Order: sequence, then C-alpha cells, then structure tokens
Amino acid sequence: MSVPSSVDPRLSARGVVLYDGQCGFCSRWVQCWARTLRRHGFEIASLDEPWVAGKLQMPHEELLTDIRLLTADGQLISGADVYLYVTRRIWWAWPFYAIFSLPGFNRLIHIGYRWFARNRHHISHACKLHPR
Repeated sequence: MSVPSSVDPRLSARGVVLYDGQCGFCSRWVQCWARTLRRHGFEIASLDEPWVAGKLQMPHEELLTDIRLLTADGQLISGADVYLYVTRRIWWAWPFYAIFSLPGFNRLIHIGYRWFARNRHHISHACKLHPR
C-alpha cells in the first residue's frame, strides 16, 4: 500500500516504525529496540500521534490492529512484514529475515504475529505491562 505523497519531515532515510502506544507490550518492546532501530535508519512513533492518522488516512480502529512501517518513499508495510523488512536491513538480524522468508517459516511468522496482535492487550494486562 502506498501512502499519499509529500514526504513527512519525521521520516528518516528508511522510515518510521509505528506502534500501538496504548499497548504495554508494544510500547516497551519498541522502546527497548529504539536505539538499534535509529542506528539503522528507522525512527519510531506511536500510532496515536496526530500526524500518523492524517498521513495514513485509515480509521483509528483499523490503524491500531498492527505494527506498521511507513517507509521514506511512502510505502506502508504492516504486521509481520515490518519485522521482515527491518531485519533484512540490519546485518546481524539478517539470519532472522532469511529463515522467516522461507515458505513454511514465513507462514509461521505471519500466523504467530496475527495471534499475538489479537492478544497483545491481554498479554500486557497479565504481565502488568503498562504503556510508557
């Protein structure tokens, strides 16, 4: 999916990882990896930030269903494909990309991601992970 043009100043050389800032697990997970992501050309932002809704032009409920990546050229990547896109561009994470790009493993990462995405708020609650 491509997002309407006009490059946003928040976009780095590679893009912005967009996460659910109201999810305890998501906000902690992304913050844990923020330095690594930035070092490899990715910024992070919450899906709740006003510029995101304006840029992506999606209903709020749909917007929060997945982690998303808005690339510098306006491409929107969602779900497990965000992990694959990012790990392909980090040399030491490339083996993760290589393994989970194989047909059976690719299906596995997509199924696993979908299950986790549907249950992330329950997991956050059970683990007492509050959004930062």
